[in-house]
Amino acid sequence: MTTTSTPRLEEITPRNFEAATGIKVRPDQEFAVAPVMKSLAEAYVHPADVAWPRLIVDGERPVGFLMAFFEIDWKEDGTLFRSGLWRLNIAAGEQGRGYGRFAVESVAAEIRHRGGKEMYVTWHPGPTGPRDFYLGLGFRKTGETSGDQTVGVLELV
Repeated sequence: MTTTSTPRLEEITPRNFEAATGIKVRPDQEFAVAPVMKSLAEAYVHPADVAWPRLIVDGERPVGFLMAFFEIDWKEDGTLFRSGLWRLNIAAGEQGRGYGRFAVESVAAEIRHRGGKEMYVTWHPGPTGPRDFYLGLGFRKTGETSGDQTVGVLELV
């Protein structure tokens, strides 16, 4: 990891709201991840114990945003509950420095802390999408799709 200090996660508050909503991915990646503002709106309408939005900060510099989900009703019928990474936005100028890996590891640690054994993620196909990033971290395709997105799972053992 080539960061200037140890990255950390911060809860989104009025103090860092502008910094969080200012996180923008590269233009060629915009198709693959929703803007932070949409994520925060989605977090607002879900129970606090389901959506977990966090700003990724290195020193005092905001470098990314993540939103995890915990025990979400995956099939919307009460038969399958999952936890995972809902959104990951690493600022365009901060990519390739280990912040994405830090984000995934942080969410995995939180899921483990809550008793989870698997971490799910979805990604859009495409040459500038995050497929290779997630597969490189050990996620495997489940064979499922969610809309037009591929579903991946990481065993947390």
